[in-house]
Amino acid sequence: MTVTECVLPRIAAGDPAAVTDCIARYGGLVWALARRFLGNSPDVEDAVQDVFIELWKNAARFDPVRSSEATYITMIARRRLIDRKRKAGRAPAQQALPDEPVGPPQGRVRIEVEEEAAKAAAVLGELRDDEQRVIRMAVYEGLTHEEIAAATGFPVGTVKTHIRRGLIRVRERLSAGEGVK
Repeated sequence: MTVTECVLPRIAAGDPAAVTDCIARYGGLVWALARRFLGNSPDVEDAVQDVFIELWKNAARFDPVRSSEATYITMIARRRLIDRKRKAGRAPAQQALPDEPVGPPQGRVRIEVEEEAAKAAAVLGELRDDEQRVIRMAVYEGLTHEEIAAATGFPVGTVKTHIRRGLIRVRERLSAGEGVK
């Protein structure tokens, strides 16, 4: 293919018909690459569109001396598809929302949750006053370590130590079956 037959220089020059020609000429190639990289994913169509947008943006960078037009388009497509696949691998999986609204626990589950909360509150009441105070401020009032330190006059490190030691004691006593029964 000669330089005059290439569509990328025409796209770079702003020829509106060149984009249509590029899609007609290389659409099958890009679709095949996208399907190979993404399988039958619903993202294939979006990926193909991204590739052609990238080609439109970078058409001026094409150098017919360095590579053929098909090679350049394949290279751009592979890069975009690899980026898309990497990005999809990092994204957290989306979960569908349940059809029925989730409300507070019902029946026996609710009673068990209330019993566990009562046990935890009883064990919390058995802690040293300083540990109780900072844990209550953190859990019930939602204060940060810095805010608790400012309110109590304790250094931030001491606040963290009291919270950690207090929670360890609560966990140990709850796992040993202590507290309100």
